Amino acid sequence: MAARGGLENPLLGGGAVSSPDSRRRRPCTALAIAAAALLALAACVVLHLSSGGDDRSRVVSGGGGGVRLSPHEVEAGVGAVATDDGRCSEVGAAALRAGGHAVDAAVAATLCLGVVHPMSSGVGGGAFIVARDAASGDAVAFDARETAPAAATPDMYAGNPTSKYKGALAMGIPGELAGLHAAWSRYGRLPWKDLFAPAIKLARDGFTVVPYLEIALKKTERDVLADPGLRAVLAPEGRILAAGEVCRNPALADTLEAIASGGVEAFYGGAVGERFVADVRRAGGIATVDDLRAYKVEVSDAMRSDAMGYTFLGMPPPSSGGVGVALILNILSGYKSLEFLKGFLGLHRFIEAFKHMLAIRMDLGDPDYVNITGNVSEMLSPAFADKLRQRIVDNTTFPPSYYFPKWSQLDDHGTSHLCVVDGDRNAVAMTTTENHLFGAHLLSPSTGIVVNNQMDDFSVPAEGTPPPDNLPPAPANFIAPGKRPLSSMTPTIILKDGQLAGVVGGSGGPFIIATVVQVFVNHFIVGMHPLAAVLNPRVYHKLVPNEVVYENVTVVDGEVFELSGEAREFLRRRGHRLTSTDSGAVCQFIVQDLLTPVAAAGDENVFHGMLTAVSDPRKDGRPAGM
Repeated sequence: MAARGGLENPLLGGGAVSSPDSRRRRPCTALAIAAAALLALAACVVLHLSSGGDDRSRVVSGGGGGVRLSPHEVEAGVGAVATDDGRCSEVGAAALRAGGHAVDAAVAATLCLGVVHPMSSGVGGGAFIVARDAASGDAVAFDARETAPAAATPDMYAGNPTSKYKGALAMGIPGELAGLHAAWSRYGRLPWKDLFAPAIKLARDGFTVVPYLEIALKKTERDVLADPGLRAVLAPEGRILAAGEVCRNPALADTLEAIASGGVEAFYGGAVGERFVADVRRAGGIATVDDLRAYKVEVSDAMRSDAMGYTFLGMPPPSSGGVGVALILNILSGYKSLEFLKGFLGLHRFIEAFKHMLAIRMDLGDPDYVNITGNVSEMLSPAFADKLRQRIVDNTTFPPSYYFPKWSQLDDHGTSHLCVVDGDRNAVAMTTTENHLFGAHLLSPSTGIVVNNQMDDFSVPAEGTPPPDNLPPAPANFIAPGKRPLSSMTPTIILKDGQLAGVVGGSGGPFIIATVVQVFVNHFIVGMHPLAAVLNPRVYHKLVPNEVVYENVTVVDGEVFELSGEAREFLRRRGHRLTSTDSGAVCQFIVQDLLTPVAAAGDENVFHGMLTAVSDPRKDGRPAGM
């Protein structure tokens, strides 16, 4: 891979790195990013250990950061990063401080997350990325979703259904690295190699296990201890690591160094990929090096929809998130006034709109394999939303059959989401995943990469025990070689009158779409402060079983989020069956104040307002700013 940057790089022996594009200088080194991130992290630790009293005291964070309003919220006039982990938010912010684009920050932060949150994401998984250029207004969707191996067949799990989600046979061909590289190739300002330095350091020197990782380890303890790769990294002394202990993954550090120096080709057909595939096949998988070589990122215009006076930029299918959000908001926006969203009636109407969306979305699939043009047009159509709204009754809910579901629902799982806005108001919304906690419960020993189990997101021909909803599987989502499975991931950029208003997304499988809609409504329509919009207890639904799932969550710091008793009683009177969950979706959120500019913009057509970044305390995330 050609070197990029044209700058002095002490990590490359002090020599200049030649650049094929002298117009784009990348005034940063890996040392600068790592040093800035470490300084900022030290300040965050001091802030965390000394915090007390009023959570909203205004404390200036370290490393040239913004104003920290609470552990989970920061205000920044220049740029902001919100991820699941404060260390990775600071890594992203360090890239911004070094002159990087929002995409540079997203790459560095994502690589960091793959090290310190191996239960949720990593280079062995896939991703959806939405990036918007502020100057031109162009928004691009990068589909780096995993694909089915060439040897995959629709009935490949008929003899052993468990192998669809556990073990090497559950692996889709990873796309995260290819997606990061495609986005960086288009927008990046900093050298590719430098963006890997913080993640390499964390993997090699070790990182402190946070409580959320400990919780994930406890949930999967038996399988972690059963797999030699996972056990070596996460239970090196024969027991799973606890919060506060140090975790190291030297094999992953070596892998990241090879990809940093040799480019993504080192994984997609090179020596790293060969070792990875050998491990996967030794464990019973069917992926080949040719599958890695054949992997391609699908790049397209972001999906655009309008509702409630805002424009939404998201992923096209196989994500059901972009069209799902559009359909729900178009149903709700058709009422004469939006005041109902401030009360319990808004909750009931939202649930009903969400149930209609769930019934419809299972006609979607990979557009390279199924013709879904009409389905997408319908879900984006305000006129279609009007027809569905007429079927919503304010004093009752209905059994699942009322919503005309044809196919069994997708049951995807956890992920990690991040949001970035830079000093030019370029924005990135990115969701990355391995699917289940620790993916297929398998780690490649020679590369340190956690293996995804994304094949479980495909539907398979009905055999054996019928699904809980007694509906047939969705043919549009059947397995085929090279095909991408349907997804609920919903990375979203929000505009108001052509200006950046917000960036949002979530993790939590089938709960993601509901979360994005509720957080948007809470802030932009109801008027909640950004942090309150994320903290507000949420409701979810899966259509079958026909019950509202409401949050009763105790987060790491002991705070409890629970839907109020009055709201629950309001829903019960309308026939909703309710059940609680202690593991709702997790949301990252950045908002730009469009009322007052904070500085003169370099481009007079691009508004620069104060940014407020929020990382969800449900995963104990912490944002960073500059």
